[in-house]
Amino acid sequence: MQPLNLSLKSGLSRITLALACSFSVIGSQLAYAQIQDNDIVQESSTQVEVITVKSERRIKRLQDIPSSMTALSADDLEAKAVTRLDDLAFASPGLTITDAGVTQSVNIRGIGLSSGDPDVTNGVGTYIDGLFQPPIVSTLDFYDVEYIQVLRGPQGTFAGANSTGGAILVDSKRPELDGDLGGFTTLNSGNYGAYGLKAALHLPVSDQFAARIAVNYKQRDSFYDSVGTADTNAGSLDEKSVRIGLLWEPIESLNFYLKYETTDKDSGGYAYRPIAGTEYAADRTDSIRKISFNSPTGNEESADTLLLDINYEFENGIALKWVAGDQSKNIVNLYDYDASTLGDAVRTQIVGEEQISHEFNIVSPASDKFEWVVGAYYQKNEVTVDIDNGPFPTEIDIQNEKITKGLFGQIGYYLTDDLQLEVGVRKITFDAGVADGSGVIVGRGILAENGIRVADIAGSYEDDDALGKVSLNWRMTDNHNLYGYIAKGYKPGGINSATSTFDAEEVIAYEGGWKGTLFDRALNGSVSLFYNDYENFQNTNINMATGRLDVSNIAAATIKGVEVAVNGHVGDLKVDFSMSYVNSSLNPTAPIINTRLSGEPALPQCTASQEASSGTCFDFTPYIVNSTSGASLYSPEFSFTTGAEYTFVLNNGAELTPRLNYAWIGEQWTNLIYDESTDLLASRGLLSATLTYQMDEWKIQAYGKNLANKEYVSGQMLNNNTEFYGAPRTFGIDVNYQF
Repeated sequence: MQPLNLSLKSGLSRITLALACSFSVIGSQLAYAQIQDNDIVQESSTQVEVITVKSERRIKRLQDIPSSMTALSADDLEAKAVTRLDDLAFASPGLTITDAGVTQSVNIRGIGLSSGDPDVTNGVGTYIDGLFQPPIVSTLDFYDVEYIQVLRGPQGTFAGANSTGGAILVDSKRPELDGDLGGFTTLNSGNYGAYGLKAALHLPVSDQFAARIAVNYKQRDSFYDSVGTADTNAGSLDEKSVRIGLLWEPIESLNFYLKYETTDKDSGGYAYRPIAGTEYAADRTDSIRKISFNSPTGNEESADTLLLDINYEFENGIALKWVAGDQSKNIVNLYDYDASTLGDAVRTQIVGEEQISHEFNIVSPASDKFEWVVGAYYQKNEVTVDIDNGPFPTEIDIQNEKITKGLFGQIGYYLTDDLQLEVGVRKITFDAGVADGSGVIVGRGILAENGIRVADIAGSYEDDDALGKVSLNWRMTDNHNLYGYIAKGYKPGGINSATSTFDAEEVIAYEGGWKGTLFDRALNGSVSLFYNDYENFQNTNINMATGRLDVSNIAAATIKGVEVAVNGHVGDLKVDFSMSYVNSSLNPTAPIINTRLSGEPALPQCTASQEASSGTCFDFTPYIVNSTSGASLYSPEFSFTTGAEYTFVLNNGAELTPRLNYAWIGEQWTNLIYDESTDLLASRGLLSATLTYQMDEWKIQAYGKNLANKEYVSGQMLNNNTEFYGAPRTFGIDVNYQF
């Protein structure tokens, strides 16, 4: 492939240069930033804890944020056995994260991502330390995390184009200038040959400089037995990550945070089986824990991130913040595409994504009457996809560039002492282009030395939109808030080829609810009601004119429901419960091709004078389906999670805490065919438990996940007739030492 004329690869050097320039230009008149790095602060009490967040660029109580969200501290993540991104679906109802191959399909309230096409943008953005994450290389372990927030509903003001469904914010722990020398080490051992190490070291070098280093290593055997003609360790895990964070405060009024993180992961390839009722289902093994391949598999992923975060505050209290990032992510896959010994579909897939981004905020001082935030955003992505299908050589080369720009602002004004009006707006522009030469080549070295180009997908696309939110937040008392808002979300369209594009998705959301505490803060909770009007659903299906998979706007939807969350803390007993009920109706507006039966022939529809047997065309007529309306994809009607723990104080002063967690996720549709035999993920309920012994600096925790050893389908390869499975019963022990 010929490289695009881009400067993404120089992003690291540009950020380093910017850092040096900032040190020399920003003067001593700057004051310390009012935007702190810890986004969740928990104030201890004898009863329920008070959580504060800064998802709106300033610190607020969770109770005062006029929208539905889940906030999880590091202790919450440990208690709920959340170690990876896909575990969040069992800790935040309404959120689904399903296996989909190269990417994960993340949806909130039935809005997000249901296509594996690289031209389709996320509808639920994941942000790590303020940086938007490309969807590949997103299944890694959490380590040394400060907090995670799951924001539900469109986040058009602050999160922008990737937030029609919501956003997931992950923040890692940062150095602290007033902190002590110390850290922790956690050793892990479990079944399936699992062992690992997590550790962090905090270094307060001086009153002006501190560093934090964190590492993560995990290894595990596969959950699956290879019984095909090709031996494979698909589904195993060998993962390692290192994060280095540097904090410098040259004067009291200014700080710089620089972070570098690198990760490598090897899973041995995808472990899956053909979906029942599809072409190669006859070779399905008798157990989901047996895989039958006739070709070798492999999966290697890597990611590198550089982050620069600069904060300062003027004497009048106005704060400035600049966050710049450079990310490089790569995946190399070798897999048995049909997951059986019957077919010869072998695929080598190389996917890479480079991203640079900049966000600049100006934040007003805290005020009892009037507050405001303004900002600007820039993001540039280069996506490269190189796919080689065998045994007959078919190659797909894609070089895609995306540029997102945004200007945004929000004002908050107290109409009375207890009633606040917030108005936010964001202007988005989006440009996408596929480089000349991108397309599909067949028969390289067979039909011709360089093959024959059968499809050219070069072209360009652009769109823009104005997003925003209007909300009212009424503080009835210090312990009770009522809120309501109207918000607009947007997900960009894109390009299939020079002659084919698809439009942006849009959602208008209405939400109202209550947040508060009861019984002298022994209990806090929230209730939210929501209604979404969802337009231009982006669906991937076969374009009969070319025989290729293209994206089109095929449906509109209405989505409504209710969410409830309750947390109680009485003495040594803690309990929690949260649930989501979603009633959705997705209404396809055009017929689609049943790819479960037709496959992906990559040939155009036969004309009246052509015969399918000629090998130059394909007759799609028997596979055309007029889809009926159904629930939004990846949207369970009902889901909930609950947990309870009790802390016993032992005679030696140690604490022993047993905890049980149970999570239920209802059935989900994966395809607009709405065929129960091929397109329905069954509901599942998973039980987990921990038993924690803590004494001074030592903590020993035994854990078990999926204790009932439930077998369930966790997702499907998007646009392919194979399915993935959830992990079996796993258990182990963590030994942690704080120093």
